[in-house]
Amino acid sequence: MCSREIEIKNAAGLHARPASAFVHLAGGFQSEIELRRVGEESRYNAKSIIMLLALGLGRGERAVLTAHGPDEREAVEALAALVDGFSDNAKL
Repeated sequence: MCSREIEIKNAAGLHARPASAFVHLAGGFQSEIELRRVGEESRYNAKSIIMLLALGLGRGERAVLTAHGPDEREAVEALAALVDGFSDNAKL
């Protein structure tokens, strides 16, 4: 298992377009990937756009990204970098 805390920096949060990019990237990994809001126990399947939108992460919120599987480290690093790259200036 590999985990990392991430912060949502995009002004609109993890809305439809960035969530779609996140799910697309996550779907390329064999590992099971989950997100949960820091301080909460509920876990959300990070390969599901519906689940990510239901999580409703807004700007400034922190979440724990966790992967279990053969490419878990690569998945966490790539997804954390993607989220870190979302910005107010990005066309997402």
